[in-house]
Amino acid sequence: MHAVILADRLGQELAPLNERCCVALLPVACKPVLVHTLEAVAAAKIHQVTVVISSCAEIVCKTLGNGHGWGLQLDIISTDGEADPDIVIRNQLQPGKELLLLRGDVLHAATVATFLQRAQAIKGPLIYGKTTEGTVALCLHRGHGRGGLAPLRWAIDPEPTPLIWPSVDLTEATVHRLESLRAYYRANLAAATGRIIGLTLPGQQRTPNLTVGTHSKISPRTLRTGSTLIGQYCRVHTTAKLRGEVVICNNTIIDQRVTVHDSVILPHSWLGESVTVRNAIVWGNQVIRFENNASSPMIEPLLPTYLDETPAHGIMDEALNRLLGILLLALSLPLWPVAMAAALTENPEMPLHPVRLCGNWRETDHTGQSRRRTFIVWEWVTSIPILRSLPRLLAVISGDLRLIGIEPLSPEQAENRSEGWEKTSDRAPAGLIGSSQLLLSAHAPREQRLLSNAFQARQCGLKHDIRYLLQGVIMLFSRRTWWSGQ
Repeated sequence: MHAVILADRLGQELAPLNERCCVALLPVACKPVLVHTLEAVAAAKIHQVTVVISSCAEIVCKTLGNGHGWGLQLDIISTDGEADPDIVIRNQLQPGKELLLLRGDVLHAATVATFLQRAQAIKGPLIYGKTTEGTVALCLHRGHGRGGLAPLRWAIDPEPTPLIWPSVDLTEATVHRLESLRAYYRANLAAATGRIIGLTLPGQQRTPNLTVGTHSKISPRTLRTGSTLIGQYCRVHTTAKLRGEVVICNNTIIDQRVTVHDSVILPHSWLGESVTVRNAIVWGNQVIRFENNASSPMIEPLLPTYLDETPAHGIMDEALNRLLGILLLALSLPLWPVAMAAALTENPEMPLHPVRLCGNWRETDHTGQSRRRTFIVWEWVTSIPILRSLPRLLAVISGDLRLIGIEPLSPEQAENRSEGWEKTSDRAPAGLIGSSQLLLSAHAPREQRLLSNAFQARQCGLKHDIRYLLQGVIMLFSRRTWWSGQ
């Protein structure tokens, strides 16, 4: 049997979420909606799958891979969006072969295997599966191009037309259509707290009310009431408070004294110090209120008191930074031959390559504005992160970088910043060790890195410098420092 998953919603009803990715890749309970569908299909032992999408083809392919992780053989085709399923299926029909059709941009809690078992006993070109609410969930297609697939076409408000084809009642199944921000929010909380039967949640259950994904750090003490699901590579400060039903998706950082009430935190978000989020969806720097579909930047309210202050460069003055740079360079000397050997092994023609960054020295541009002066630092061409960055110690000695500071930007990255909060980091020194360098993965998106820099810029001081320094020492013994896959 061949499964065809229709996932070509345009998603205007979920704006602004659809501006970041297609609906099929929006996370529900820390997994893309489409992945939940693929897991249901794989559980029914269907191995050949065609996924129909409207956009983000490259991202979908990267997310799903070749499908072997689920035991599937995937084929991805694209449409202009919300296409007529009958037209799509005409190109997928093979003589004598049955098709299973279902949508992959809604959340199914239906047992595909149960539907197929019941549908096989019914004769006819099309057999539908529907929930007790009457929502069409699945279709077994034997129609040979005769039409009849209109119930599977996406519509925000589908007209209640009776099915003319035989159907199977799936009393144990539910379908969450994710037709609005409120519906998306509720589906996330329901899935994460186990109220949607049949979904496989990622992570390990630490306590009855706390499920945590791999490589995430959280203390059970942060969970004050309710239930929480946390994805992979998340960091939740021990002073944070999680109340009610909370979903925290992959690669998210919850800083100290943050309070989260009944909210969904989407991937690559950063909740800075003392932020409170209640009954909302957070993605990156945006807080989205589903009651009125309003979206506002999260960091802006934190800026005015800080911007009036004198820029702080940390407790370590220039002379001390250079002295520590010399000391670290001396301690790192045994690693330099190793770095050279690794670089020559991976790229013998060019073991070093230059990188242009914005440093701490200032200069005046042609408009008379003061800006960071750019400098060139060399990096070893190796996949081992700590060896690759060894030459940056020379930039600490020269004063272009501090030992502790925000992640330095390239001139292009600095030029492309347009929002006021993105430029907050100009008030802090660029450095070798900081929140972005220590906490974020190499694949973290641009906005999360800028958020990390902005929050660190607000926290300059002895306490934070010592904290980052200690974290840096601990990081030397971590897997991520020595392996590029983290």
